[in-house]
Amino acid sequence: MDNIVLITGASRGIGAATAVMAAARGYTVCINFLKDEVAASAVVAGIHQQGGRAFAFQADISKERQVVEMFSLIDQNVGRISALVNNAGMIISQQKLVDMTGERLQQVFAINVFGSFFCAKEAIKRMSVKHGGQGGSIVNVSSLAAKYGSPFEYIDYAATKGAIDTMTVGLAKELADDQIRVNAVRPGLIHTDIHASAGEPGRIERVKTRIPMQRGGYPDEIAAAILWLLSDEASYMTGALLDVGGGL
Repeated sequence: MDNIVLITGASRGIGAATAVMAAARGYTVCINFLKDEVAASAVVAGIHQQGGRAFAFQADISKERQVVEMFSLIDQNVGRISALVNNAGMIISQQKLVDMTGERLQQVFAINVFGSFFCAKEAIKRMSVKHGGQGGSIVNVSSLAAKYGSPFEYIDYAATKGAIDTMTVGLAKELADDQIRVNAVRPGLIHTDIHASAGEPGRIERVKTRIPMQRGGYPDEIAAAILWLLSDEASYMTGALLDVGGGL
């Protein structure tokens, strides 16, 4: 049986790096994207050029109906997934909580939290041995922001990642008997364009002295941790929060 992985938000950054690395390790890769079809298609094309198998699927994961439809399309066109990487996430421009609107909070929580819950729910239906599946692995991409709170900048984003940490621990216990492992990677400051999208492309340079290793990380370094947690090498790990932050 093919190892089929769905990676949400995989048209760029950590998600794209994970998709390329997963394909190189023999996975058939399903790349979810929200808007940037050109970028998602480029990741797929790059994987094909290296001899791998990849497919792109558009869906707004904050909408449960779209998640259900995406999983149905994957079933029909690729097969039953055996791995899920809940990577899609967003931040908005830096603000203190007192200045944040309700609309902003709803948007960030919808993508970062509800989207991960919706995708995990559909993945469980396909992986669980109680539903006729063969077991599997879920890796949630959290953040060290959950540990430090991101005061004065992204306290809402940090709170969503705190929710993901709690989900990881609880869901791991729920699914252990279903032969599904659930773990999380908590990246630190990583060189992706998420910082530019929030209005400060040079953020890592500004704050890197706080990092014991004195540098930001790179998407491939996070992808390697994700792939390890998905693999049989981590077969006795579930409910773990793996910090990959240069010592933070």
